[in-house]
Amino acid sequence: MSPALSLSVSLPPICKSKDISRDTHLPKSTNREDPSPKNPSEFKFSRRNLINYTALGLTGTGLSVSKPAKAAEPESPVSSTSSRMSYSRFLQYLDEGAVKKVDLFENGTVAIAEIFNPTLEKIQRVRIQLPGLPRELLSKLKEKNVDFAAHPLEVNQWPAILDLLGNLAFPLILLGTLLLRSSGTNTPAGGPNLPFGLGRSKAKFQMEPNTGVTFDDVAGVDEAKQDFQEIVEFLRTPEKFAAVGAKIPKGVLLVGPPGTGKTLLAKAIAGEAGVPFFSLSGSEFIEMFVGVGASRVRDLFNKAKANSPCLVFIDEIDAVGRQRGTGIGGGNDEREQTLNQLLTEMDGFSGNSGVIVIAATNRPEILDSALLRPGRFDRQVSVGLPDIKGREEILKVHSNNKRLDKDISLSVIAMRTPGFSGADLANLMNEAAILAGRRGKDKITMKEIDDSIDRIVAGMEGTKMTDGKSKTLVAYHEVGHAVCATLTPGHDPVQKVTLIPRGQARGLTWFMPGEDPTLVSKQQLFARIVGGLGGRAAEEIIFGDPEITTGAAGDLQQITQIARQMVTMFGMSEIGPWALKDPAVQSGDVVLRMLARNSMSEKLAEDIDSSVRRIIESAYEVAKNHVRNNRDAIDKIVDVLLEKETLSGDEFRAILSEFTQTPIKIEKIPVRQMIEA
Repeated sequence: MSPALSLSVSLPPICKSKDISRDTHLPKSTNREDPSPKNPSEFKFSRRNLINYTALGLTGTGLSVSKPAKAAEPESPVSSTSSRMSYSRFLQYLDEGAVKKVDLFENGTVAIAEIFNPTLEKIQRVRIQLPGLPRELLSKLKEKNVDFAAHPLEVNQWPAILDLLGNLAFPLILLGTLLLRSSGTNTPAGGPNLPFGLGRSKAKFQMEPNTGVTFDDVAGVDEAKQDFQEIVEFLRTPEKFAAVGAKIPKGVLLVGPPGTGKTLLAKAIAGEAGVPFFSLSGSEFIEMFVGVGASRVRDLFNKAKANSPCLVFIDEIDAVGRQRGTGIGGGNDEREQTLNQLLTEMDGFSGNSGVIVIAATNRPEILDSALLRPGRFDRQVSVGLPDIKGREEILKVHSNNKRLDKDISLSVIAMRTPGFSGADLANLMNEAAILAGRRGKDKITMKEIDDSIDRIVAGMEGTKMTDGKSKTLVAYHEVGHAVCATLTPGHDPVQKVTLIPRGQARGLTWFMPGEDPTLVSKQQLFARIVGGLGGRAAEEIIFGDPEITTGAAGDLQQITQIARQMVTMFGMSEIGPWALKDPAVQSGDVVLRMLARNSMSEKLAEDIDSSVRRIIESAYEVAKNHVRNNRDAIDKIVDVLLEKETLSGDEFRAILSEFTQTPIKIEKIPVRQMIEA
């Protein structure tokens, strides 16, 4: 007898004879050629296949299933035909006692039963789909003395292993291909054979640059543009300069605040020169792997020398050109190795004839001195914020593709935007165009320009305040700023006063600085402190000391900074004309501030604090006297402001002139400065 778990299919001796119909009670018409193998032991398959074959009637060919161990032989011949039977029909046969044997498969969800058919007077093998394995069925099988056995499911490990190998095959083949390609790549001389091309430069190369930008698209930086035009002329006609012994600069460093047009100038020179152009960022040299940055520098300059004369533009060079020895890791730092390689390639033993390096940064104070010396960067071009004429030229460039109302004057817009960079002015015109489209207009008007300036400087317009104590207090606060600033000699005139919130400010008072806001006198600085304290002075005099609010927090920070700069930087106090701060401490670099030694004594620090306090206290007394002496004018201006919510500078001065004889100087150049509530 075969083992208990054997599922081998074999032909019993009774099925080997030709008169198979007599032994199995089948009709003669069922005789056909026996498809079974000559050796019964060779025909083996899993239990799952046995179940499927039984369900499909494959045992009708004369195949029989060997019984499990301890299974009783059927009392009557077993029919080789089988079919499916419903569970309810099976229970009916079970109740009648016709079920002889049951084999359970698939965790008790499938049963192969031998059932005696009284009509045919033979036993049939049927397949039943069970609803799980109910306890009632087991009880009935025991009650009817039915021989039943449960067969565990065989787990074949090979399909899972084959599936895993199939999933890993493609990644392994791809990885091997990349390793073979990288190992066989010819690298430049002196560069490591790094895998996956890590040592190759990521610079974008253009044999014939087509940036779409020329010098006509660059405005407001005439000095920098002139230097670049000389380089372009040298590349086009080098014999003109070689005749007098001149050499082309090896490097040009563009220095200036963000948004002033450094990258735009690089695009312009690429479009004008007509020579091969490489462009990349300083951060593209640095990787987490040691030696990759230096290898990329070598690869970049090897390609540049092969295409000389050419231009190499490195944007944000401070990412790789920081002073050596200021970081963690010392000389073995990856960034320092990259910088050393860059210094050697720009002006080393072999030189880089015909390669002009153009770099840009807004942090020149942290660059290494060896990088800035002549021979590497022969020229340092300052690209600063444009003046009023430069702003007007920039506005012309950015308004070429926009429809402007005939009442718009670009010169007036330039006057109102001191301190704006080229990027700020481009954003201003774009914001105005967006507002015009949102409002359903076909042209940009001055209203959109004004709102765009307010949005860029102060933030988005907030929800208007409802009438109440809070709105009244904000109105007195803003009018206090305007009155104290106007009545203090040296302060800039008021442009407008508004109660419309913007950003974090509940109200705003705008001023118009003079023609050259870069040179400010001591009188003007003191007047700004008085104007900044006007809001707090109005709250205290009108509402009382217990009713002062947190609205002056921004004002106090501004006036404290101005007073401290007057003492420590500008020498405008009784301490004397001293520079009382270390330049390293004043710089924006965190590492330099940490390493800087504080040489200030405790006595000097106390004197500085006392001087700052005296300046602020004296300015606060002046502001409170202005509020006390002009209470009627303040009340009248507040009433009009609460009704209109915005007062122009002319309307404000007209009301104030009715109550005071103080001469009010009005500047003709309308540029802006803001004090927030």
